[in-house]
Amino acid sequence: MRAANPATVFGQGGCSFGCSLTGDSKANEGGLVSVARADTVDAELDRLISERASQDRRPDPDEQEEAWKQSARAYEEKRRQMARYEWHLYHTAQAERVRRTLEDLVSHHEGEAARLMDIKPKGAA
Repeated sequence: MRAANPATVFGQGGCSFGCSLTGDSKANEGGLVSVARADTVDAELDRLISERASQDRRPDPDEQEEAWKQSARAYEEKRRQMARYEWHLYHTAQAERVRRTLEDLVSHHEGEAARLMDIKPKGAA
């Protein structure tokens, strides 16, 4: 197998990106401009990264923990209030059911007592 000629692989002068590494003053001037432009681009990138970093502040873990605790306390308080309200509804409805049952039971017993004594029960016409 024959080794490839660097000039044919990389182009004239053996440089893969097409510049001459020796001699040509125009290529050297272009290289200086490219380096200056690269420095400018690097400086601009550094500025943008610094600016972004100053805007992208992550919250302190202690502040996050305190916020989480406060959120958990608020959630638990709301949950307790809902449970208290639901128990209130349960007891109110249960009292109404018992009242209806007992009123019917009281009426029944008053009617039976009146029938046994041959008198009219309360509320009968």
